[in-house]
Amino acid sequence: MAEDKSAPGTAHDLLRIGQRTFRSRLFVGTGKYLSLEIMKQALDASGAQVVTVAVRRMALADRPGETLLDYIDRSRYTILPNTAGCYSADEAVRTARLGREAGLSEMVKLEVLGDERTLLPDPIETLKATEILVKEGFSVLVYTSDDPIIARKLEAAGAASVMPAGAPIGSGQGILNPNNIRIIMESAKVPIIVDAGVGTASDVVSAMELGVDGVLLNTGVAHAKDPVAMARAMKHAVEAGRLAWQAGRIPRKLYAKASSPQKDF
Repeated sequence: MAEDKSAPGTAHDLLRIGQRTFRSRLFVGTGKYLSLEIMKQALDASGAQVVTVAVRRMALADRPGETLLDYIDRSRYTILPNTAGCYSADEAVRTARLGREAGLSEMVKLEVLGDERTLLPDPIETLKATEILVKEGFSVLVYTSDDPIIARKLEAAGAASVMPAGAPIGSGQGILNPNNIRIIMESAKVPIIVDAGVGTASDVVSAMELGVDGVLLNTGVAHAKDPVAMARAMKHAVEAGRLAWQAGRIPRKLYAKASSPQKDF
């Protein structure tokens, strides 16, 4: 059987972010797992090529001499350092610089939060940090709200990818405002990756069927009853949603329409 060249993960359907290309469109985090071993197994099951690591967690160890990075195969995964826990542009910029100096990557997932209770991004500080990091040569994948205006400003500032939240971080509510994400995609010339809020495979499918370029998640896998099984489900959800978007769904109709032809061919 001939290869389907448009199928997810093939050479004709690669995700391009800055100077890098990836087959997998699923990005996974490394926090909140019960153990580093479970995290490692979940990463393997996810099929992801990019894993995010909070710069502030890099030196933390479950046991003396054992760190998070010991459980991530650098030959297999691209590490995407993130600025999780930062509440100002200055703090986020310093954290991003630390990640690059530690040899992790010139890519950074930028998070600048505005509120500890909601964990919503601060749009002003996020834009400020994006402008600084882009000038310093970072490839910035920027976490933001689903506001189309700020998404456009972040792209204009040089973001390599704009990452609107599907729902609040860790909430598992799924894609709350698909219309805004559609509007963001209308004018975007950089990859749009849904980041945060998905809780299960159907949420990921819904995101991918909108036509987004990828999904980044953590809690939905790490806090699942079986993280490894959920990671596998998320892998298939990204592929199924991508393929369904490529195939093109039928229009929704109010009334039934017979699926069998009235006449023979």
